[in-house]
Parts: sequence; structure tokens; C-alpha cells
Amino acid sequence: MSSIAFSILWRASSIENVEAPPIDDDKTVDLAVIGGGFTGLSAALEAARRGASVCVLEAGTFGHGGSGRNVGLVNAGLWLPPDTIVGELGETAARKLIDMLGAGPGEVFALIERENIACEPTRKGTLHLAHSPAGLKDLEERFRQGNRHGAPLSLLDRSETARRTGSNAFEGALFDPRAGTIQPLSYCRGLARAASAKGAALHEHSPVAAIRRESDMWVVEALGKSVRARNLLMATNAYHRDINAPYTPAFIPFNYCQFATAPLPEKAREKILAGGEGCWDTAMVMSSIRLDAAGRMIVGGVGSMEHAGKGFHQAWARRKLRGLYPELGDIPFEHGWSGRIAMTGDHIPKIVAFGPNAYAIFGYSGRGIAPGTVFGRTAAAALLDTAPELLPLSPVSGHQERFTAAKAAYYEAGATFVHSLARRF
Repeated sequence: MSSIAFSILWRASSIENVEAPPIDDDKTVDLAVIGGGFTGLSAALEAARRGASVCVLEAGTFGHGGSGRNVGLVNAGLWLPPDTIVGELGETAARKLIDMLGAGPGEVFALIERENIACEPTRKGTLHLAHSPAGLKDLEERFRQGNRHGAPLSLLDRSETARRTGSNAFEGALFDPRAGTIQPLSYCRGLARAASAKGAALHEHSPVAAIRRESDMWVVEALGKSVRARNLLMATNAYHRDINAPYTPAFIPFNYCQFATAPLPEKAREKILAGGEGCWDTAMVMSSIRLDAAGRMIVGGVGSMEHAGKGFHQAWARRKLRGLYPELGDIPFEHGWSGRIAMTGDHIPKIVAFGPNAYAIFGYSGRGIAPGTVFGRTAAAALLDTAPELLPLSPVSGHQERFTAAKAAYYEAGATFVHSLARRF
């Protein structure tokens, strides 16, 4: 089987764009943002809408990191079941986080409509698919917990799941009508365009070298220029680069790869995910399926296309597609790529207040679109208004993770081993 060249579908199909030249002068602003992904650009847009002066510094291009390599599932809440969040945070803090992130997809789709972002928005819900009887039991418990905490979830039986997915491979599914899918890079670039239109200064190819505190201001250095800011947001997440700074985000890097086919034949599109839902499953080595607006099937799974095991991941994706949809077994993959996820040990995002009027936000553990949008918007409001109570989570003074490199290697090795099994899909 021929190897797929590393090629990100979202870059090929994105409509949205924005001009953001490298920084070439010194600035003084109300808010400096480091990182041009969902969180940073959501914060920039909110601050600019409030009339604040904003400067965004992105080391690469907007959406270069996880935001532009995302599956594109706009899910409600975190990956964790609600009761687990309560156990980690306590009832009051957990309820606030669950409620704000439960409303997250609604915020994303309302923002898309308000700013007229061309990102293939499809709010038809998502399906969490039971890959086995044990997976179905997990979904039954998530259904009970979710409904108890106010989520409008539905538990689907095998026949209804087969009707919606067009595959007989699943034991059942959990349907969340709040959720949906988007073209993630277009959404990210659309946030940038909207922020720029409201006055934010945006700069790509402007890697930050150092951050320091001078008197009552933050000073951010990039390309030999200085940005003085009253407030600072570090929103680099899994793509943080070396910066001489008071704090470095601590997380476990976790890779996820995706493979996109040529557009499906019309007859297949009438049967396969005809309702427009995006899907992921209950397997320990998780996988996902969805269609884009052109009808491409996108198969995703744990693993990196930038490591030695990429051939195993590609072969697995072909077996996965044939196992789910035998009629698609020979349709070619036209794109293959991977992205890095910032995972925390407890799978709960972190807001670290690493100095006066400064936050580092990271660790969405694979749930970046709606949480990133919500955390970014509220971070801008909290910093500008000196009101941390507006945040979904209370800030902490620091966060560390142990053995991050070893854990990252373990996850990649595990995914490669599972994907190397000839009969496994």
C-alpha cells in the first residue's frame, strides 16, 4: 500500500483567511495574547469587542497547532463523565464548569452566525459509539449521569445506531443534540478575521522569545520588538515553544491522526452518516469518523503521522474503513495528518495565574473547540475586569505533571501496537 504524504485537509479546504504580518514595531496594549488558536483568538475577539487594545503573537500561522488539526467535533462538556468532575472539583465548582461547557456548542454556533464565519457549521449532534458491550455499559452510565446533570442526551439502540451511521459495527450510541461539526481551521481563521475587523493587532510568524514583568506591566519580546501589556494570556496549549518566561505549561503531549478520503459517491452519502452527526467511540485507543461538507469520510485515531509508526496508523485506518463500511474499502485516502493534544493527568483544563493579571490556559485533553472558545472569551473578560469569578474554573498558582515524556512515549507505543495488529480495526 502506498504511503500518504503528510497533508492537512483543513488547509486545502479552508475558505477563511486574514492578513497578519510579523510584528515590526513596539506596542502598548490592554491585552497581549500568545498563541493563535481557539483560546487565544476567542480572547482577542472578546477583548476587541469590548474596545480594548489587543495584540496577538503567533509563532507560526493561526491554527497551525491543534486548532487547525482538530477533528472538528464541537462537543459539549469535557471527556470526563459529570460525576468524575464533581469528584475532582467538588459540587459547586463542578456544576459551574459543567453548565458553562454544556452551553459551549451553542456559544460556538452563535458566534459563527454573528461573525459570518465560513466553516461548514453543521449542528446535527454527535454520536458517542459503543464499540463493544462493555462500551455500551459505559454509555448507559454516561447517559444516566448526563441526564441527571441536565444534559439532553438520548441513548440509541443497535438498530437506530446502524440507521444513523450506516454501519452494523456498533452496539449502540449516546446522542448529544447540543453538539455538531465544523471545519476547524476555517473557524480559527474566522475568529482571527473577526478580531482584526474589531481592531485587534494580529501577527503571525512572530515567535515570542521572552516574557518579563516591569513595574505594573508585562513585556513580551518577539522578533526584537516589545509589546507592553497590562494583561497577558498565554494560550499556546500543546504547541508551546521555548520561551524565557515565569511559567511553562505542564502537560502530557498526546497525538491524534486523521485520514480523509476522496468525496464519497452520492449513493454512499445517502446511507452513511446521512444525518450529519460526527462520531467517536468508546475504545481505549479511541477512533472517530465524520464527513465534511464535500462528503469526504475522515477516519481518526490515536497516533502520530510524524513518528516511525505512521505506516501502522495508515494501515489501521484502511482496515477501520473497510470494517465499518465494506463498500468504501477501496476509496483512496487523499489526506493524512496528525496533531498534538495537551492532556492533563486528571483530564481537566488548567488556568494558571502565573503573575499579576496573567493567565496560562491549557490542557483540554482533546476537547478544544467549545472549551477553548469559552475559556478564551471568559479569560479576556476576567483579565480586563479583574473578575476571575467569570472564569469556568478558579485559577491556580501553578500546575505540574510528572514523567510527561515517558507517558507520551507510552501512549504512542500503545497506539502503534494496537494499530499494528493485522485483524484489529
